[in-house]
Amino acid sequence: MGKEVICRVKLLLVVISMYLLVASVPAVAKTDQIFVAADAELVESVETFQFRSRAEQRRAIELSRRLRCPQCQNQNLIESNSPVAKDLRLKVYHMVNAGESDDDVIEYMTSRFGDFVLYKPRLNPQTYLLWGGPFLLLGLFGSIIWVTIRRQKRN
Repeated sequence: MGKEVICRVKLLLVVISMYLLVASVPAVAKTDQIFVAADAELVESVETFQFRSRAEQRRAIELSRRLRCPQCQNQNLIESNSPVAKDLRLKVYHMVNAGESDDDVIEYMTSRFGDFVLYKPRLNPQTYLLWGGPFLLLGLFGSIIWVTIRRQKRN
């Protein structure tokens, strides 16, 4: 009986906290803009950028796809419409057009925004947990399952 009461109290606390969370979020009016476009000059400079060759254009687009937008966080520079992404896309285009290598562009972006802008973070001491975490969790859950099965066989 005691565990049932505790579970109900926990459930009630979760429901109350979710209600308070939802109630604290301000409603967005239908006329409010969620995305704010950059100024017309920046949009035009990014969208109409002229490359010297088709290969450079493909390379710049591929680089922009490999880099994450620092503002949107879940979109690459090509997919994002944020002003920051348009600035960075234009910077990538200028650097590629100037003849800089892919590594130079990536080094510039990571020096400015950190490894966060990379969709595939580098393997270094700061990212060991990121790369090894799934294997650690798999091993942990596997050992829990193994111990549970062994206990059930004994009983």
